Amino acid sequence: MEDTPTPSTALTYLNPSYWDERFSKEEQYEWFKDYSHFRHLIQPHLTPHSAVLELGCGNSQMCEQLHKDGTTNITCIDLSPVAVQNMQKRLLSRGFKDIKVLQADMLELPFEDECFDLVIEKGTMDVLFVDSGDPWNPKPETIFKVMATLKGVHRVLKAGGTFISVTFGQPHFRRPIFNAPDFNWSVEWTTFGETFHYFVYVLKKGQRSSYDDIPPVKRFEASPINLLHEELESEDFAFRINVDELNY
Repeated sequence: MEDTPTPSTALTYLNPSYWDERFSKEEQYEWFKDYSHFRHLIQPHLTPHSAVLELGCGNSQMCEQLHKDGTTNITCIDLSPVAVQNMQKRLLSRGFKDIKVLQADMLELPFEDECFDLVIEKGTMDVLFVDSGDPWNPKPETIFKVMATLKGVHRVLKAGGTFISVTFGQPHFRRPIFNAPDFNWSVEWTTFGETFHYFVYVLKKGQRSSYDDIPPVKRFEASPINLLHEELESEDFAFRINVDELNY
């Protein structure tokens, strides 16, 4: 496969036709590192009997790695029909016949209530924020899409189920959204990486306490980012739009 060019602007990621064209040329790509880098953070929340939903699978190999770890009841969705078709073919060719891959919009999840033990996304929700404007006060249309996604995730999770979000989004921006009164999940987060860290949020449905209501933070001092760092040589840096400009 030929190399996939980095879009000239992050807004390109909002164009569905971009993804169809990209997936028609690109065989595999991992946003925010591959599963091996954060496996130790995911495994405690899984059992062999867990029903798992992956949002925005693209051409990632995460579902295959989860399956190899013993979790076989996996459903993957993506908005791109090209990504879905390619993923279906790839999984069948590698013997993963029980992983389901469906074309679906994460803003309108086509599943029954409380049918998954774990929902996971890696960089998929970050796409919703590329045109969000001021990160302290995102555009209404951004918040609408993010909340539609989170409400759908909350609905399809079983009681006691877990939503895991692997992202660039710092806690000052994500926790106020995750802690909206619409949800009764607890919110915890950790990081992985070496010089540069990615964030992993773990939200457990039905385990929210009053002290989980976190008010918005008024100020954030951003740490300097070296774009020559190995981990930022890929497209991942595109999702840091606006954040690097907050060091004032």
